Amino acid sequence: MDRSSETPRQGVSMIAILGAGKMGEALLSGVLRAGRRPSELMATVRREERGALLRERYGIEIVPNAEAAARAETLILAVKPQDMGVLLDEVGPKVPPGRLVISMAAGITTGFLQERLPEGVPVVRVMSNTPVLVDEAMSVISPGSHAGEEHLKLAEELLAPVGKVLRIPESLQDGATALSGSGPAYFYYLVEAMVDAGILLGMPRAAALEMVIQSAVGAAVMLRDSGEHPVLLREAVTSPGGTTISAIRELERHGVRAAVLEAIEAARNRGRELAGG
Repeated sequence: MDRSSETPRQGVSMIAILGAGKMGEALLSGVLRAGRRPSELMATVRREERGALLRERYGIEIVPNAEAAARAETLILAVKPQDMGVLLDEVGPKVPPGRLVISMAAGITTGFLQERLPEGVPVVRVMSNTPVLVDEAMSVISPGSHAGEEHLKLAEELLAPVGKVLRIPESLQDGATALSGSGPAYFYYLVEAMVDAGILLGMPRAAALEMVIQSAVGAAVMLRDSGEHPVLLREAVTSPGGTTISAIRELERHGVRAAVLEAIEAARNRGRELAGG
């Protein structure tokens, strides 16, 4: 059965995801799991085969960008930052007044969007990260000058099924991109180094990887659920004269803490460069 033929529920707005790549598809699947019907969503894609896959997988409508802009009450722009200008040139004139535009493109400001959309269209800027694929994303949102409380709440409702949502001023979005947008990569880098250490100590790679992954998951859950400051949790593992303090001493001696600070600051600065600011 083609589920896209179902009639949308009375009073429920249509959502369009423009540029349904990995992040767009992850949000799409989360919205459906949260109770939206396939008939209440549509998506746009670059490649015909990608559209056929999404239509088959989710039963949603695949339409051209201009049609999505004209029909949907909420537009989620999920294209790459370098493609945003071209997309807005195409769809900007088609967006009716009163629509909500949500941008998930890194570095693209609400001002950039508002300049290319009809006057008064509310815009909400979002930075999410790849754990959106497993419903554990960290999404931070900021309103444009025409977005009000109702628009922020709608953005939160759309993003909540795929993780945690936090409101921040737009001036902090570049920092959020560096901290949480790129954040998973830093953890993968640390895991990679720890696994290599396990191999150096004579462990099989598979065993080392399993130990490090479970340690990382357990530590993350304790951080989230205990309410304790990370310093206290670390101190609970660090016995006087023990093995952990010896490792911590070496991390401090090699300037790991300073390197992390500088790395995230560099990511923030690079984000500003890519955004042209």
